[in-house]
Amino acid sequence: MTRRPTVGASPEVSAGLGLKSRHYDEALACPAVGLWFEVHAENYMVEGGPRLAWLEAIRRDKPLSLHGVGLSLAADEAPDPDHLARLKALSDRYQPFLMSEHLAWSQRGGVYHPDLLPFVRSRAMLERVCDNVSRTQDALGRPILIENPSLYLALEGHEMSEPEFLAEMVKTTGCGLLLDINNVFISARNLGDSATAYLDALPDGAIGEIHLAGHAPDEQWGQELLIDTHGAPVSEDVWSLYARTIGRIGPRPTLIERDDNIPEFAELMVERDRAHAVLSAVEEALCA
Repeated sequence: MTRRPTVGASPEVSAGLGLKSRHYDEALACPAVGLWFEVHAENYMVEGGPRLAWLEAIRRDKPLSLHGVGLSLAADEAPDPDHLARLKALSDRYQPFLMSEHLAWSQRGGVYHPDLLPFVRSRAMLERVCDNVSRTQDALGRPILIENPSLYLALEGHEMSEPEFLAEMVKTTGCGLLLDINNVFISARNLGDSATAYLDALPDGAIGEIHLAGHAPDEQWGQELLIDTHGAPVSEDVWSLYARTIGRIGPRPTLIERDDNIPEFAELMVERDRAHAVLSAVEEALCA
């Protein structure tokens, strides 16, 4: 296996956690090697207060990633200039080693939806997304990572597969990929596709970060429809895909996401340490 270049990776990071306010003290004190933290950028777009003070303290000691949820890059309109300006200010202040957003849309004509919505992968949409990604990167003065979505139903009219769409987007804009393996697993199960074939078709060198999260069966449809809840531990199926992926492409900064039913910090660190062990084992094999 050949080590491939990564986008925005740092030798200081291994596996990290999504930072939650209830865990600030433990996060700041944790001595784990390679530990880093990610926050949703929109939660910190404020002028001041305790939230920014805590983030400042953690950033002095730990690497930080900013993960956005509000740019609506797959919308048929450009990202909000005011939102971009505030994101730029946050980036300039905290100097994250990675910044990322979703391949989805959530607003149109000033109407905002509290969800990350799908779209038809047409050539016209590829041009639209690439334009929005380029506008974002120009405004921020840096490349960003784009996260693959979780899908719940098949849309008609696609002109290319999702890996093909992502590869073209990377080639056109110079952005990187945030590979959410839980999203890959969910989409494959819901749509009857192959998760391993999807992963093998991605442009490996563009993958700058990996997300691992939990999911749950839909209350009505059960196992026939999996939902990306971020409210449960990472499943064994997703862990298996993760180990296979890291073994094939080499180590990448990896984040454990948990946004609902949030457990104690120590419980999250068990999952984080499992990801760290996978990364360390592959790193040792590469160096042998």
